[in-house]
Amino acid sequence: MKARLLSFVALAALFSNPAQADPVRDRIAADMPGLMEIYRDLHLNPELSFQEHRSAKIMADAARKAGFEVSEGIGGTGVVAVLRNGSGPVVLIRADMDALPVIEQTGLPFASKARGTSTAGVESGVMHACGHDTHMTAWIETAQVLAANRDKWSGTLMMIGQPAEERGLGALAMLEDPRFKAFPKPDYALAFHDSADLPSGVIGVAPGYALANVDSVDITVHGVGGHGAYPALTKDPIVIASAIVMRLQTLVSREHDPFDPAVVTVGSFHAGAKHNIISDRAEMQLTVRSYSDESRKQLLDGIRRIARAEAEAAGLPDDLLPEVKVEEPFTRSTYNTPAFSAEMLGFFQQHFGEGRAQQVGPVMAGEDFGEFARSDPAHIKSLIFWVGGRPAEAIQAAKKEGKVLPGLHSPFWAPEADKVIATASEALVASTIRLMPKH
Repeated sequence: MKARLLSFVALAALFSNPAQADPVRDRIAADMPGLMEIYRDLHLNPELSFQEHRSAKIMADAARKAGFEVSEGIGGTGVVAVLRNGSGPVVLIRADMDALPVIEQTGLPFASKARGTSTAGVESGVMHACGHDTHMTAWIETAQVLAANRDKWSGTLMMIGQPAEERGLGALAMLEDPRFKAFPKPDYALAFHDSADLPSGVIGVAPGYALANVDSVDITVHGVGGHGAYPALTKDPIVIASAIVMRLQTLVSREHDPFDPAVVTVGSFHAGAKHNIISDRAEMQLTVRSYSDESRKQLLDGIRRIARAEAEAAGLPDDLLPEVKVEEPFTRSTYNTPAFSAEMLGFFQQHFGEGRAQQVGPVMAGEDFGEFARSDPAHIKSLIFWVGGRPAEAIQAAKKEGKVLPGLHSPFWAPEADKVIATASEALVASTIRLMPKH
């Protein structure tokens, strides 16, 4: 890691376009030592959702120093920084700030030892296991470089530091804050996310649906408890719940269009307390993933139908039928404006070279960035793109050996942060200048 971080000259050479010199790229390469200090500090001091006070202050202070008008505490801990630079479009750039309740096991010299307590009251280790520290660092550099190059663009730049992406609630919290209505309405919305699947420094763009609807569903199955030796005197909720688990698998395999991806996963199943007692209750927790509103409705309706039908088949009366609770609000799917995404992919390929930018498919992970464009999808063109953080040689070796490498949300995830930050910063700066040309 040390050798990687010190080799800034090599980094600049690796990322340079042999066809022409690029002053923005050179500026970012020169800034890398300071940026890596910021990154290591953020990594060492992660904060859970809606608790990102220190992280937000670092971002707000950096934007204010660069010349932005900065508002803090939007939607809890959110930051909005606005830089007006003449007439032209409004470009929104977002970075998420929160970390995860994960005990870090990367072995990095600046590994997090932080602990925190979630809003649910659960105490645990805290780690930037999803790479939001690289997002914040690239956001800071993007703000600094664009502020220093105002002669190259014209319009209004609105930069968002968003809380609680991991809970899927931060974007809505900011949008529902009455103060948010006073900010300019964007014409374009941009964000990026580090990737464990792409080689370091490679950009991935998924036109259309990029990330999924994420629903959390709780099912409580009631029964009639009793002695384990006399099951005929009971209505066993474990058997009923087990039948529900198996039948749920057919929602995707037998009821859903195979060309429309969907996931129904039972992640938790709890019932009973002793070997010879049949419980009167079983509880399950599900995660349900889809893309369109229609697919989501089909899956949730199917879950309710199956839970009720299996209970009725077991002879439960109406007053003991299962309770199905869908958590609200939920994380809605993130949709990249198709034509705009294709246009930006072509721009990235031209700017970085075709080997550094490629089209990728959608994923079933969740991300609430799409909320910023949902207020007016006909007007706001939106794109979240991926930036690879895995050494290419590690990806090739894993494929050859049949190994599965740790990915996002793993306690072992440690992206090549320098390459993620450099690539993302350059992509965001270059995109903004392209979208807000100086007349």
